[in-house]
Amino acid sequence: MRAQLARVDAVIVQAVIAGALSFAHLHDLAEAAGQGGWKAWAYPVSVDLLLVAAWRRMREQQRAGQPAGGARLWFLVALAASLSANVATAGLLDLDDVPASLRVVVAGWPAVAFFGGTLLAHTPRTPAPTVTPAPETPPAAAIDEPHREALPEPSPEPEPAAEPITVPVAAPSAPAVSLPPALVDRVRALAEEHRATTGRPADPDHVRVRLGLPPSMTASVAAHL
Repeated sequence: MRAQLARVDAVIVQAVIAGALSFAHLHDLAEAAGQGGWKAWAYPVSVDLLLVAAWRRMREQQRAGQPAGGARLWFLVALAASLSANVATAGLLDLDDVPASLRVVVAGWPAVAFFGGTLLAHTPRTPAPTVTPAPETPPAAAIDEPHREALPEPSPEPEPAAEPITVPVAAPSAPAVSLPPALVDRVRALAEEHRATTGRPADPDHVRVRLGLPPSMTASVAAHL
């Protein structure tokens, strides 16, 4: 557990350092392009928020098995803006005399970011797949009851031996229902989250309850853990 916490802490520290450096580079570039005051601080916030929003929407669509081309496009646009600012402030550009084309690009960024964020926010979310539980097999008692009623009453007089009556046996239980790929990914994600949190394998019944599935789906969930 301590080793896992140490890895998580290292990732967080690295992310904070990289984010702070990228934030500063975007601020310096915006200020050099004529966007002073609070506007220079708003530019890195806009770029980073678009980057995170596009990444989250892309992952949601991929888990649901839907095409994520639009979200991937806006993720690459925000990544290119952040990377360009980092490279431009590395001494390759004179920040005291930036070209007019860069001023135009920086001034037009808010409209581009607003358009991309609006499209991401209004993209319809894919509903979770619904799983129809398999019909339960009737109990053996319900199947055998008509046959019991159909048996002839014993006769007081001796009769020849009757042929044995064959009583049908109850059908075996229905096999585990196969889950859609999107639901399989969700089952495995919950199992990995449980293993990362507790250090123990996930219980199929616990995963089924978190997904809101009926008890008859426990075997189907266990088949993908």
